[in-house]
Amino acid sequence: MTTHHTMHHNGPLDVVTIGEAMAMFIARETGDLAAAETFVKRAAGAELNVATGLARLGLKVGWVSRIGDDAFGRFICQQLEKEGIDHARVTVDKRYATGFQLKSKVDDGSDPLVEYFRKGSAASHLSVDDFDADYFGSARHLHLSGVAAALSESSLELLKHTAKEMRARGKTISFDPNLRPVLWRSEEEMRKQLNLLAEYADWVLPGEKEGLILTGYRQPEAIADFYLDKGVKAVVIKIGCDGAWYKTAQGEQGQVEAIKVDNVVDTVGAGDGFAVGVISALLEGQSLPQAIRRGNKIGSMAIQVIGDSEGLPTRQQLGDV
Repeated sequence: MTTHHTMHHNGPLDVVTIGEAMAMFIARETGDLAAAETFVKRAAGAELNVATGLARLGLKVGWVSRIGDDAFGRFICQQLEKEGIDHARVTVDKRYATGFQLKSKVDDGSDPLVEYFRKGSAASHLSVDDFDADYFGSARHLHLSGVAAALSESSLELLKHTAKEMRARGKTISFDPNLRPVLWRSEEEMRKQLNLLAEYADWVLPGEKEGLILTGYRQPEAIADFYLDKGVKAVVIKIGCDGAWYKTAQGEQGQVEAIKVDNVVDTVGAGDGFAVGVISALLEGQSLPQAIRRGNKIGSMAIQVIGDSEGLPTRQQLGDV
């Protein structure tokens, strides 16, 4: 029923991630989505954004997913090729479609309205069958997000299985909770499952609002301790305009100031850009504060352009952070 891509996996990977990609249509006119007549097409998906950002910095990245045998699926593949992302484990599923989304245009720095058409998508049929031990085992690092966890029970099972296997192999794991409450049965279920997943991670990267929902605590230190007590090595909490606050299992803690942005165009993708900076720097052996500085820098670049991954820099654009 399903066929694989022909792109052969070549050699070891720096990072592997799992997620859903959608075709995203961004309105060209501000205002009510219903009234918008023209749209710009882009690829969207939290984990795909992270994969794209890491690939642009020169890391070898594998992205694991399912797409439909349709124009949107082919479009996603073209994007993967363009960014140099390995998609040897992306399955073309002949039974289900690739999801898409509509996004309103805002020019005042507020969050755009996004409408999803993803229920029953090919990616929601990700399951433990999509785990390839050799493929995942060839990577140094696994990045997971709460979006893929929310797609379906089978997708959540795949994430847990992969995290367990990667941990057993001594690989590092990062986890961005990326809360999508509408995709979960209840807030309680979301909290329970994402906190279970977080236990497998070395680095957990919640926003402060996400931290409150997941742990019940408002204070960054209390949020951090909640995860450190579960065996996580470091917790980095995004505190918006104030940058980020971190604490490690060794008890090191501190705040790293944000980078001031005058022209906020599109807030979507800031967290993914932050993850790209932190993960890439830590994999290069930088200290946590240095990694957060890079995260802040890339996050600030991401929100100054329309589209979820358009602002993610190459090494040259990033400069020496």
